[in-house]
Amino acid sequence: MTDTVAVTIQRGAAGETPRDDIFTVPYREGMSLLDALIWIRAHADPTLAFRYSCINANSCKECVVSVEGRTEYACTTRLTGGAVSVRPIGNKRLLRDLATDTVPPKEKFAAQD
Repeated sequence: MTDTVAVTIQRGAAGETPRDDIFTVPYREGMSLLDALIWIRAHADPTLAFRYSCINANSCKECVVSVEGRTEYACTTRLTGGAVSVRPIGNKRLLRDLATDTVPPKEKFAAQD
């Protein structure tokens, strides 16, 4: 049984060259990716940007990220004790790190004069 898990996170803002940061996170059976992200922000890097409103309830739908190339909710993605790679989803405008714009792609508002 593994007592830590490596979480690789693509970091950076729009217009910047992305970089991967690797964090070693304490692992416990049943923990979610959102649990790991919250731990990283609280204990390793308070600048990590990601969205969530509820905790492991899958009701807010704000924690959507790309996990190993698949679009997933961080709150329902269970870690298995092995390494995991997380990136922002690709169909939304990147704000920073894992935080993306919440406006649906077809609902862009134009500036009014």
